[in-house]
Amino acid sequence: AKIKAELIDVTWSYWDGAGHRRTTTVEKGCTIGQFLGLCLREFRELQGLSPQDLMFIKEDCIIPHHYSFYDLIVTKARGKSGPLWNWDVHEDVRLMADAKLEKDESHAAKVLERRYYEQNQHIFPMNRWDVYDPTHVYEKFTIRDSVKKN
Repeated sequence: AKIKAELIDVTWSYWDGAGHRRTTTVEKGCTIGQFLGLCLREFRELQGLSPQDLMFIKEDCIIPHHYSFYDLIVTKARGKSGPLWNWDVHEDVRLMADAKLEKDESHAAKVLERRYYEQNQHIFPMNRWDVYDPTHVYEKFTIRDSVKKN
C-alpha cells in the first residue's frame, strides 16, 4: 500500500493529430481510468466527456482503464516499442539511436478521444496499436509500420 501511494510524473500528450504535451503527477496506485479523469481537466476540448470517452496509449499499446500504473511498473510490462513501466520520457529514441537495441527509455503516453481513434484507426500510427495483453511477449523492438507499400 505504501508503494502504491508513491508519486510519479506521467508525461503524456493529448493526441488530436498533433501532440499537446503535459506532465501530471499521480500515485502509482492510480488506475488508467482515474488518470484519464484528471486529463479531462487539462483541455477545454475534452469538457463534457467522461474517462470512458478517452483512450490511453503507451508504446503502441492501448492500455485498458482498469490497469494501474503500479500494475505496469511491478510487472515491468512491455509494449511493442518499449517499456510500459518507465514514465521518464526522452525524445524519440527510435530515431536518435540504434532502433534495434532495446532501451529502458520510453515515449510520452498518448491520450485521445475514442471517437478520434475509431475514425482514424486505419492511419499510421493508430493502425499499429493493439490492446495491451500481459500474456503477449514482444520479441522485437519495432519502430515501423509493418504494412509494405507497393
